[in-house]
Amino acid sequence: MKNKIQELRKARKVTQQELADALSVTRQTIISLENGRYNASLILAHKIAQFFDITIEELFIFEENENL
Repeated sequence: MKNKIQELRKARKVTQQELADALSVTRQTIISLENGRYNASLILAHKIAQFFDITIEELFIFEENENL
């Protein structure tokens, strides 16, 4: 699932490591999320949305043709 994590992170001038530390995950997790290789769990998605002070719907880009 596509997301706006990298865009939001760069706009706030936060490094991948800083975001990872704030979310208690590894930098590799952030890289995988940004590259679309990993879909966040609902709990992690909520933490990311809270970090950026937005909703989960604003963070992730749902495309109708995605496999659920």
